[in-house]
Amino acid sequence: MPARGPSHAYARPVLRITDARTGDPVTATPARRGLTRVEARVERPDATGLRVLLTADVLVRALEIGGTPVWTVLTGTEDRAELRARARALGIRPFEDERDGGPGPGLGEAQVLRVCARTDEPAGGLRVEVAPADIENGVALDDGSATALRLALLARPRGTELRLDAADLADAEEQLKHWRGAVAGWATRPSGPIPDPVRDQLRAAWEDDLDVPAVLGVLRKVETSGTVPDGARFETYAYADRLLGLELTRDIGRGTPA
Repeated sequence: MPARGPSHAYARPVLRITDARTGDPVTATPARRGLTRVEARVERPDATGLRVLLTADVLVRALEIGGTPVWTVLTGTEDRAELRARARALGIRPFEDERDGGPGPGLGEAQVLRVCARTDEPAGGLRVEVAPADIENGVALDDGSATALRLALLARPRGTELRLDAADLADAEEQLKHWRGAVAGWATRPSGPIPDPVRDQLRAAWEDDLDVPAVLGVLRKVETSGTVPDGARFETYAYADRLLGLELTRDIGRGTPA
C-alpha cells in the first residue's frame, strides 16, 4: 500500500555524507535523479585498500536502497587480480575498471562520489575519506573468516584508524554466529512488519554520513527489545542486511544452530 504523508524517512531518502575536501555534510543523492558514479580509489590490496573498497560497496548499497542508479568504478590499484579475489571473499560486488575521462561527471551522470584513503591525493568530486587499517601479522584470513572481517571493518567508524587482531576477528565471528542463529529462529515465527520507529532509526543512521556502527547499534537494541515481535525482528535484520551484506539470513532452514 502507498505510504500516507511525509513522516517516514523511506518516503524521501536523503543520504548525506561528509565531503573531506570541505568538512561539510553534503547530499550524496543528486537533486535530479540521475546516474551517480561511485569511484573507489585503491592503491594496494592491503587492509586499507579493502576498507576503502568496502566503504564504497556500502555507499553503493545505501544509494540503491534509496532508488539512485549507480555506476561503480575501480581506480588506481596495483595487483588488481589479488584485490578482486579478496573483495569477492568479503562479499563486495564487482567494480568496473576505470575508463578515460575527466574528474567531473560524464555524459548522463548527475554526480561523482570518490572513496579513497585519507592519504590519497585530492581529486575532484565529492571526496569520501577512509582512515588506514591494519591486520596484525599472523592472523589467518581465509574464505571462512571473510564475513567476520567484513563485520570487524564495518563496526568501527570509517574515519578512525583501525588495527585488527585475532581477538577482534574471533569476536566478529561469534557475533555473526549468534545473529545468524537468532535470525534463523525468528524466521520460524509469524512474520510482522518492521516497526516504523525502527525503520526510521536504521535509515537515519546510514543516511547520516553512512554511520554503519550506528546501524549495528540499532540491530542490537532490536534484538533485546521487549516490544518488537520475533517476526518483525527477522524483517528488520533482513532489511538492514541489504546495506550490511553480512549474510544474516544464511542459516535459515539449516536446523537448530549448534
